[in-house]
Amino acid sequence: MNPFSWIVGNSRNRTTPPRQPIPETFLQVSNLTRQTVLGTRMELANSGPKRNKGLLGRNHLAPGEGLWIVPCESVHTFFMQFPIDLIYLDREKRIRKLRSAVPPWRMSVCLTAHSILELPAGTIRDSQTQRGDTLEFSPAVEHATAPRPY
Repeated sequence: MNPFSWIVGNSRNRTTPPRQPIPETFLQVSNLTRQTVLGTRMELANSGPKRNKGLLGRNHLAPGEGLWIVPCESVHTFFMQFPIDLIYLDREKRIRKLRSAVPPWRMSVCLTAHSILELPAGTIRDSQTQRGDTLEFSPAVEHATAPRPY
């Protein structure tokens, strides 16, 4: 490394305050068509690093948890440890495609989707969610801060 780069790099580290972590916000997702709740603690993955990581590194999703990936047309379950339900949404949050209990080591695509919900396996069945239903996202009501299951 060039000495000038080392000096400038080290002085920048001393003068720049450390970045504060952005507090995690959670969403509730409801199926307006069926009058059911799909998730009460949905994470939003709307940045490159969050979308790239997805659910990797977790060993399960608790009921009510999930990930909303925006924008997104396809996902993979490579290296995952559990099956998930996938809901593909268009820009108006109408369901374009559903995939239930997608096991690890699979790919799924919907070229007409704008975003994807990753939910615990069985959520689609339990909520009777169908293609064409409209979803609504709202801020989640935080009860007690529970530890994350991963």
